[in-house]
Parts: sequence; structure tokens; C-alpha cells
Amino acid sequence: MLILALDVLERDVALDVARKCGEYVDFIKVNYPLVLSAGIDVVSELSEIRPVIADFKIADIPYTASLIADIAFRHGVRAVIAHGFAGSDMLRAVRDVADRHGGEVYAVTELSSQGGREFMTRHTLEIVDVAKEVGCDGLIAPATRPERIAEIKKRAENLRVICPGVGAQGGRLEDVLKAGADGIIVGRTIYQSEDPARTAREIRERIDGLMK
Repeated sequence: MLILALDVLERDVALDVARKCGEYVDFIKVNYPLVLSAGIDVVSELSEIRPVIADFKIADIPYTASLIADIAFRHGVRAVIAHGFAGSDMLRAVRDVADRHGGEVYAVTELSSQGGREFMTRHTLEIVDVAKEVGCDGLIAPATRPERIAEIKKRAENLRVICPGVGAQGGRLEDVLKAGADGIIVGRTIYQSEDPARTAREIRERIDGLMK
């Protein structure tokens, strides 16, 4: 899977990039900056172009987490991302909401930034086990650390593993796919390029070529 991360602030920019790149990507990922700036309705608009993953990294008490997830699903998202470190009770609450809407849940194992090493790395595989127990659909693993992807993928069994950090953060597409990633998340490399559609197409072609 190629997932376009739209970490932009303006509704019109988000919709323009999504329309230009839609035929080359499998999903669109949105985060708080766009939603807080443009409003939650932008999620519904983007969902008409490609399935949307709401990367809200939900991490709260189960009740509050369920409210966040419900708002996202009611606006048409296909999946939400929640932090695994918040515990099994929260993940179950989000899973329950997703089930009511026919949606998916991805649990963050560790962040792709350097800070992800400070506390999360030592508990990553425990988070994987919790995500499996709860019934999550997939995991978020760091493209910046392919060796970690391989460990997570081995422990994940049937869970899909999708990876942010390719491109601007330094992750290499070839390394990530070789480590076993099921999906690649690319943001700035695409939407900050002079021709986002061409860049998305080139990445799509590279993925297809590497997977042969």
C-alpha cells in the first residue's frame, strides 16, 4: 500500500493534492493539523477521493478515546490510529467503536522520530502483543529503523504493518519493503514536490517494481 500523508493546513491544498495523486495512492492519512485548521468536514471530502486513515494517535481514557474514534468514523474514515502504550482497555474501546462502523484500528508501536527510542522501543513488542489480543487490524512501525520493522513484523503474525518516515525523515523505500512492511506512508516528499502527481506515480512504480 502507498499511503499519502496530508500534513498540510489548508483545506484547498489538501483536496488539490488528493485529487492529483488519488489514482496512485491506496489511502490518504490525515492528522490533527489539517483537521484543527480546516475542520472535521475535510475528512468527509477527502473520503470521497480515497479511503482515509485518521492519524489521531488516540491516547486517552477509554471513554474519551471512544468519542474521538466515533467522530472520526462518523465522518467517513476507513481506519483510525491509536497509541498502543495507552493500554488494552483504551484499544478495546476504540476497537468496539470501529466494529460498529465497520472500520479498522492501527496501533502505534513506536514513533519514527528519535524520541521514539527513549521510552517506546523497550515496550514495542509488548504493544504488538496487546494489539493482537485486542484484535487490531494493523500496526504502525518506524520506516527510519528497518531493523525494528523486521522484529515487529515477525511478532505481528497476521497484522498489517504500515510505516511512516520514508523520504523526508530519512527512511529508504527499499529497506522498508525488504524488512516486510505492508504499507508505506509518504507525506512531504509528495505534497511539497513541484509535481505531486508525478512524484506519487514514481513512488508507486518503484513499489510495484520492488514487489515483483
